Amino acid sequence: MLAKANRITRGADYRATVRRGARFSGTNTVAYVRPNPDSDVVRFGFIVSKAVGVAVRRNLVRRRLKAAAYDLLPRFGEGGVDVVIRALPASAQASWASLHEEVSRVADRSAARRSPRPSHQ
Repeated sequence: MLAKANRITRGADYRATVRRGARFSGTNTVAYVRPNPDSDVVRFGFIVSKAVGVAVRRNLVRRRLKAAAYDLLPRFGEGGVDVVIRALPASAQASWASLHEEVSRVADRSAARRSPRPSHQ
């Protein structure tokens, strides 16, 4: 389970991340990643709409995404980062392994974007 410090709780933070964050699309999810200079921890938010399915299915998808995020928390690196993961309707039939793989891919790609590029001299 994600600690309270690792959760996005304010609607304004969700909106800012979705509007200004880098977008990473997958088969089952769309993730938005935004640096957060006001924080020194990685925070996650999850959006699972009714298009995913009934409440039981939505909660299952959300729990799987939260478990994957918790498992991959160290791979997002140091410093403040906000990550919002929106579940697409296809995520209702996705296995935990495929959701974990998509979150893992987001972690790798966002870390690669944030790392300084070597300068050519």
